[in-house]
Amino acid sequence: MWRGIKIALDLTNEQEQQMWKSVGVARWSYNYAITRCKEQYSDYLKDNTLPKTLSEGQIRKELTELKNTTHPWLKEGGSNVIKQAVKDWNDGRNRFFKGLSKAPKYKSKTTSKPSFYVNYESLRRVNGGFIGERLGFIKTTQPLPKIPKGSHYKNPRISFDGKYWYLSFSYEIPDILVERTDLVIGVDLGIKTLATLSTGDVIENINKSNRVKQLEKQLRREQRHLARQLQANTKGYITTAKGGRKPTYKRSLDLCSNIQNTKRKIKLLYRKLSSIRLNHVHQATSRIVKQLPKGIVIEDLNVRGMMKNKYLAKHIQNSMFYEFRRQLGYKCSRYGIELVVADRFYPSSKACSCCGFIKSDLKLNDRVYKCNSCGLEINRDLNAAENLANYFYRG
Repeated sequence: MWRGIKIALDLTNEQEQQMWKSVGVARWSYNYAITRCKEQYSDYLKDNTLPKTLSEGQIRKELTELKNTTHPWLKEGGSNVIKQAVKDWNDGRNRFFKGLSKAPKYKSKTTSKPSFYVNYESLRRVNGGFIGERLGFIKTTQPLPKIPKGSHYKNPRISFDGKYWYLSFSYEIPDILVERTDLVIGVDLGIKTLATLSTGDVIENINKSNRVKQLEKQLRREQRHLARQLQANTKGYITTAKGGRKPTYKRSLDLCSNIQNTKRKIKLLYRKLSSIRLNHVHQATSRIVKQLPKGIVIEDLNVRGMMKNKYLAKHIQNSMFYEFRRQLGYKCSRYGIELVVADRFYPSSKACSCCGFIKSDLKLNDRVYKCNSCGLEINRDLNAAENLANYFYRG
């Protein structure tokens, strides 16, 4: 069994500069692979005798040549940083061709998450921290977990969340043997309440709490403040090649300390909100799994389709449905609990949990389910959760 962990780093100024160099090398290599792939496809459309795309190995050879000739600064990140960045691009491309995700997009310097790969073979645990390739000794806030001699940490990466640097990796642990109950739990996800369980428990949505509402209010205030600062610094607008407008500024934004400070405040507020929501999902999934049922049933939500509703898209995004399902999946595998994903078209909300009658005229604002066949009156979400629990025995 593999377990993931995230450890905060205690860096010096020189080490932090090296981190940013490695981040830049990884981002540039990833974007270079996308650009070369697009250029190769454009050449293929002009001449069908040329290959349609480039392989991962060809991209890496080109980057090696650039590193030794016109782009010597690529050496600052290390060969494994470049190698893994190209591999990440190739994995994303393969997922796109299989229809599992969208095509890889360019990583922005300002909006993408700063991260890079650390060679797992050179990563060694020492007292007070670890030693990594081109990084030297890095101090950590807690010791790395001990692993058997000859084994390695899996997929180690260093990332920055806007405030702190972290080392994340996974390592193998013994299987957890626990005695499970005969209970089956159905989980109905929603916006008003994050989850309703077939046991009758309700997990509230953290976005409805006063703390999150105050932080969102503060975020909107800072965003309006930033918009006014940018407007005051705007000299005019120019027309782009695609017909859009791009502002020109009186002073470079990098030289405007007030604008940079406001941007930093906004980034930290986003970080705090994200951490609160993620922590709430962790607590919710742990609360379900620690009941040790023999099975958990969750619905297969079409989140991408739900996001097309402009009135609910923001609420759906903040509820983190995919993260809820992901965490529930690995926590169930840790304790040997069977996780069942119900069919996407299974009518869990419209079916009666008592007699199975399908109420086709059920509306979204009907919060109480009233069965026309057996007369059952029950909370709509609880009825859906009980139907999901019954789905476990279908097959």
